[in-house]
Amino acid sequence: MRRPTRAEIDAEILDCAAGVFGRHGFARASIQQIADALKYSKAGLLHHYPSKKALFDAVVDRYEKMTRERIAKLGDFAPGIDRDRALVENVVDSTFEFPGMSTFAQQLAREGELLESEGGERDPRFTELGLEVVASLGVDLADPDLDRLARAFTALAGANFSARLAVTMGLQREWRATIIAAAMAALGHGSHDAAP
Repeated sequence: MRRPTRAEIDAEILDCAAGVFGRHGFARASIQQIADALKYSKAGLLHHYPSKKALFDAVVDRYEKMTRERIAKLGDFAPGIDRDRALVENVVDSTFEFPGMSTFAQQLAREGELLESEGGERDPRFTELGLEVVASLGVDLADPDLDRLARAFTALAGANFSARLAVTMGLQREWRATIIAAAMAALGHGSHDAAP
């Protein structure tokens, strides 16, 4: 059996930690909870990341990198149905591969508030990333079309939630097309437009 690479180990640790942070928040999540979820010892986890804050910062950095890569891939598309579909498919497929990061994404704004309430500073990347994703769907942030803004949030949050549920139930393959079609419909594209 092939041994996992350092990058694969890090990806597993960060996705698991992201899920724990997403479910419990930074303050209530513990290194022991993350170690238990990974089936690591606490000392083994601390060998990779020396503190809960270091692990949280690594999760945020990884999430930011993944999100910026997602947005960069959209540069190949003109605004419209193909760009919308590319983003929705990426959100769904990324959720299937990294369900912990997806759980974390749903809690970014809340997590910022928790860090602030604990005396930490709110990380501006949380807001910036969310705005960049919405803008990538053609929402003019200076003068947003409120209908398009609501559709964008509904489509992306719904796709994220549904894809996480599919992972939990082991139905990724069976639900993928339906989740994408529903998100595309939320964006205003008819079911005849939703599938390639």
